Amino acid sequence: MHIDLPEKRYYKIGEVAEAFKVNTSLVRFWEKEFSIIKPKKNAKGNRLFTQEDIKNFKLIFNLVKERGFTLEGAKQKLKKNPEGVYNTHEIISRLEAVRAELQKIKNQL
Repeated sequence: MHIDLPEKRYYKIGEVAEAFKVNTSLVRFWEKEFSIIKPKKNAKGNRLFTQEDIKNFKLIFNLVKERGFTLEGAKQKLKKNPEGVYNTHEIISRLEAVRAELQKIKNQL
């Protein structure tokens, strides 16, 4: 899944939810369930997600929504072999970005 978010330092929860096409409640739920998602909070208590949080959210989204892992299964996979999961996900993300770029070029022709 290719996520189209602008490059910036922090993202609001609504931006994250919209990019992944999920409800904000799911973003908050996964924040509580997975310790790798640690958004900062401003003085008002609003969540501000970093690029690292987005990367981790993509990883969890891939495991749970795209590959069909249960939440417990995803937690175990991340705990058991985090480097392998990150590397595989990074390769998939890069290939998806290349595919999206090629599709864009094809559409321009």
